[in-house]
Amino acid sequence: MQKRNLEVCLTPALLHLHVFTQSIVVVIDIFRATSSICYGIENGAESIIPVATIEACESYRHSEYLLAAERNGEVVDGFDFGNSPFSYTEDKVSGKTIVLTTTNGTHAINMSRGAHKIVIGSFLNLAALCDWLKAQPNDVLLLCSGWKDKVNLEDTLFAGGVVHYLREENYALDDAGIASEDLYIMAKDDLNTYLKKTSHSERLKKLGIEEDIKFCLNLNITKGIPVLDGERLVKMII
Repeated sequence: MQKRNLEVCLTPALLHLHVFTQSIVVVIDIFRATSSICYGIENGAESIIPVATIEACESYRHSEYLLAAERNGEVVDGFDFGNSPFSYTEDKVSGKTIVLTTTNGTHAINMSRGAHKIVIGSFLNLAALCDWLKAQPNDVLLLCSGWKDKVNLEDTLFAGGVVHYLREENYALDDAGIASEDLYIMAKDDLNTYLKKTSHSERLKKLGIEEDIKFCLNLNITKGIPVLDGERLVKMII
């Protein structure tokens, strides 16, 4: 088999440097959007509609959908909830469609449109995601959502985890992927302690939601892979 490319884009601000029309783009926003999306889809959410702006989310106000909006780590006033994984439990989201806008994650999803396929990654579904990627013939681009177009540690570290998992496969790596994997190898035995130093962890701690951080670092507690189907994220049928 011809070598596939496995690249890491450390921030959406660098996405224009990548050609990804034939690639699978894995969108990563560990604290907390993609973790919550994976958890919500696993818990029976019918779909999640990612939108870029609060106004776009507001436009669904008179639908039967749940509306979730987060900015700067906090729920936007007037919306049902934000992007805490604890808002995406089975009793709250099963059978529901959620319209979601977040500071970073939904921005990255919308920037990825035009890719061969867009899927969602988190530590919660790391093994399932990587097992699926191994079976695909396409190049892979791991897109870290970052923080307001700046690089962040938690997304970079997860990208490194994917690279590490796929290391023995027939992929050609870029330097960002190699650096991300080195970071993951250094941190993997105690993710929680390592990521306590991140700037976003500090932001979330100030909001009193440290439990969200711990939850988002759970490994392989979900098996579903959210995939963008038109305007909606749904559970991939494999």
